[in-house]
Parts: sequence; structure tokens; C-alpha cells
Amino acid sequence: MKTAYFDLISGASGDMLLGALIDAGLPAATLEAELAKLHLDDFHLHTKKVLKNCFSATKVDVHVHDHTPERHLADLQKVVNDSHLSAFVKEKANRIFYRICEAEAAIHNSDVNKVHLHEVGGVDAIVDVCGVLAGLEALGIERIIVSPFPLGRGFVFGAHGEIPLPAPAALSLLKGCPITGSPVEKELVTPTGAAILSEVADGYGPIPPMTLGSIGYGAGTADFKYPNVLRLILGDSEQTGGLITETLVQLETNIDDESPEVIGHVSRLLMDQGALDVSVLPAQMKKDRPGILLQILAKPSHADTLQNVLLAETTTLGVRRSEVRRDSLPRRIETLDTPHGPIRIKIAELPNHPAKVIPEYEDCRVAAEKSGTPLRDIYHQVQHDAAHHFHLPHDHGHHH
Repeated sequence: MKTAYFDLISGASGDMLLGALIDAGLPAATLEAELAKLHLDDFHLHTKKVLKNCFSATKVDVHVHDHTPERHLADLQKVVNDSHLSAFVKEKANRIFYRICEAEAAIHNSDVNKVHLHEVGGVDAIVDVCGVLAGLEALGIERIIVSPFPLGRGFVFGAHGEIPLPAPAALSLLKGCPITGSPVEKELVTPTGAAILSEVADGYGPIPPMTLGSIGYGAGTADFKYPNVLRLILGDSEQTGGLITETLVQLETNIDDESPEVIGHVSRLLMDQGALDVSVLPAQMKKDRPGILLQILAKPSHADTLQNVLLAETTTLGVRRSEVRRDSLPRRIETLDTPHGPIRIKIAELPNHPAKVIPEYEDCRVAAEKSGTPLRDIYHQVQHDAAHHFHLPHDHGHHH
């Protein structure tokens, strides 16, 4: 499993992340080709090697000729949705901008759709967010672990005058993430850096076990007593054996006075806002009323956003929150060429057991519609072909 470890030696910003990806082997031309899909013609990338306290690192500058001083959430999402970036990049980028706007709205006691972004509203922020996501996808990264976030103190000058560090938006975006204080009186983690990494991280902590591949250093702008770089370590984690253990948050609430249409709408909204899983279970409630139990599984950094959705969109007056441990099988995604076109499959290998081969539902659904073949037949064909193509000990159990 291709693993990336972001070692935040000196914090994280969008341009440091881009620099680290290029330094670790992402061709600058690939990044530029991806960013061209944004259809924004008012920027260009400038990539160069620099020395930071005698350490070689890659510095990426986004030169912008952008005449829009500030943007709202709808403007940012329009740029993303009108682009030709992949579905993965669009979905994650929209979620990142939503979370940034949500954090800013809470700080200024405003509404997520009304708040206009100064520092994070420019083309450079759109380029940073979409560029990092497209870069991770281009490198085929399947698992991302991030070190604790070092946070400096002091003040930085922004659109609203002097802002205390860590910047309130960055701090708000790091809920559920490990943080640590730094003696450096500078902005080490920017809101963009915080938003990107807290969105893509599968876990936090020390360097995970892996066979080391490449290493990249992304340079920051300022010079400190120690190297102002972000280190990216890429490698392969063992496929077999170890389960992936993560701490997640489970939110739940019981509802007995809500229309089923609203529950369906809320379930979709929760998935759009980053829920890993949404379950609607029948429940018997007080006064002999049939009701539902709504359960949501989420990364800790998404829990507040999802709780706000529940409180705003349903009749519930309270939400229960608990930490749960999830052990999951390492998995990889492969693409199989089939008579119905390319279809993605998830492969989870379990030691001493047949591999689990799970065809991607959306791909199979499109193939079924185009060819008129029953969906279940396509599932079985893909599972069968995948086992032979990837030489897997195959489980002939049916996929439901």
C-alpha cells in the first residue's frame, strides 16, 4: 500500500505541500497539466531548488494575476465544479473549502455561505488545494499519516488587522488532530495547510512501518534558526498482516418526529460533508412511537461539522458523541479492463484467507446501464476476472 508520511518539521502551508510533492518525485509538468484543468488563466507556477539552512528543498511559488479580491464559498465551489479535475479531487476540494468557510464563519459569527475569504479566497489557495489533491492522486498514494502540527505564537498581519497565532481559522480546522507548541514566533501552520492535511489524513503520529521509497522537502518562505521545510516520506506498507487501526467518532441521535424525506436528504448531506458512514436504524421510542436511530461514523476533524448538520437540518435537540476504535483491512484500488470498459475494484487481502474483491458500485452501475447486462452479472464477472488477473486466492462467495 503506497503510504505518504507528512513530517511537519516546520509546519505546513499549501506551497510547502506542493514543493514536497514535486521534490518527492511528482513531475512539475504533471502538476501543471492537472492545474490547467481548473480553466483559470490568471496564474502560473514557479518551481525552483533553494537551500534552507544548507538543506536542499523545492520552493513552489504561485504567481497570480487575480483581480477578484475575495470569494464566497459558492464562487470557490463553482471554480472546482466547472473544472475537469477528477471526481476525487473535486469532492475533497469542495469539502476543504466548506470547512474553511465554516471555520471563518464561526470566528466572525457569520454564516458559512455569507463569509467572504480574503487570505484563502484567492486563486493561489484554489491552486494549492487542488494541486496537492491532484498530486497525491497522481502519485497513487493510498494512505496518509501526518505528524503532530507544530504551532507558533505571536501575531501576523491580516485583512482584519493583527491576528493572534496560531491563526484562529487554522486552530479551528485542527480539531481532532494532534498539536504541539513551537517556540518560533511565526505562522507555521496556515489555514490552507491545516485544512488540506486534516482532510486527507488517515491517521496521525510517528512514521508508520514502510519500505522507504522517495523523500521530498518543500520549502517555506521565511528563514528560521532551523530548516523551514516540510518533509514528505513516501514508501510501501506491507499489504499483508497488519490491520489499520484508527480512532473515529460516532455521532448518534434518536428522532421520532421527522419526515422520511428529510432523513433521506440529511443522510446525503452528511455523506457530502465527510461522514464515513451513515446508518438509519428503526427504533422504538417513548410514547410508543416508532422512530429512527441515526448513526454517523466520522474522522474526529469532521465531527463538529456533521453535528452542526444534524442540529440545523433535523428536529433533534441533542447528539450523542463517542470515540470508537476501528480496525480495517489494508486495501488497494486497481482498475480492471473488462468487456464493459475499465472498472475499479477494491482488493483487501487477509493473511491465510481468500482476498476480498469488491467491484466499485458506480463503475458497475454505469456498465450495467450501457450494456443492458444485469448488475449482479457484472459484479460476478468482475470478481472472477480480477482474481485471475491479479493472481488472488479468490473467495467465490457472493457479493451483496
